[in-house]
Formats: sequence, structure tokens, C-alpha cells
Amino acid sequence: MANTLAAQMSHLHVSHSTSTSLRSFEGFKASHVCRPAQVLAVRSRQVAGHRLPLRIQAARVGGVEIPNQKRIEYSLQYVFGIGHTTAKAILSETGIENKRTRELSEDELTRLRDEVDKYSIEGDLRRFNALNIKRLKEIQCYRGRRHIAQLPVRGQQTKNNARTRKGKAKPIAGKKK
Repeated sequence: MANTLAAQMSHLHVSHSTSTSLRSFEGFKASHVCRPAQVLAVRSRQVAGHRLPLRIQAARVGGVEIPNQKRIEYSLQYVFGIGHTTAKAILSETGIENKRTRELSEDELTRLRDEVDKYSIEGDLRRFNALNIKRLKEIQCYRGRRHIAQLPVRGQQTKNNARTRKGKAKPIAGKKK
């Protein structure tokens, strides 16, 4: 291909400024004939010399890239909605042994994806939770009012602590220690 380009571009003349800028490339010598096709070849060799072979870093399951180096039981837990128990159940349903994600065959990965698709995960689960909280707020039940007030919902006391839910403590003017 480089020879074809060189033949097509042989009538072009490269100025001195171009050849000066090309000296910065490793392996370029002033004795080289400065044709654009040869410049492309130098660049491609330079880039190709530093490239690593293409490796798959992570498998995609349930719309999430799960880590390749971890065991599949723990990798599945990177998907929102899949915990330890669900991951074990998925592995037992598919009949896949708990090996590293990178060691899975295409068939095993397909079976795993099909099984994970049966569960409510990621965006669907987040949407379900958000709509449930919105419904509680709309009907003004006790839990809904606690959500609106940004207070603990599940019966925790708020006299002390509950700072995560209530936010940073607000100083009260005139309060003595």
C-alpha cells in the first residue's frame, strides 16, 4: 500500500520545513527521500512498535462491565441488584463453576447473560425504587413524610446521631455548653 501511495504521490514535493519537523521521529534520517507515503510508513511503524496486543479487560453482563481478574461469583456483584446470594443462585442455575471471568467460554458467558436478564437489575431496579419512593411521598403516608423531611424512614431514633440522613448539624444561636 505504501508503494502504491508513493507512486501516486511521486509528483508531490515536500518542503524543507516538513522534512525538518520529521527529524523528530525516531529512525528518520536526513538521507531519506521525503515523500508523504514514506512519512506515513515511518509513522505507522513508530505507532505499531508501541502497541500491545488487544486484550479484553472485562466481560459485559447486564449492561455492566464486570472485572476479568476476579472470580465470577464476586464479579457478578458489580451489577446493581445482584448480591452474594443472587450471584450464587445464578451460578447454580447456569451450572457454571466459580472460575475467573476471563476463563469463561462464549457459551458460558451467553448462559450467564440469559440468566442475569431474568432478574430486575441496574436501571430497571433503580427506576422501580425511585418510583416507589415517589409513590410513598405522593400518598403522604408516614414513610413518605419521613422521605420528604429527609429523616430516617425505618424507625431509627433521631435525638442523637442520624447525621447521614439529617445532614450537617446546624448551630443553634444562644445555646450554651
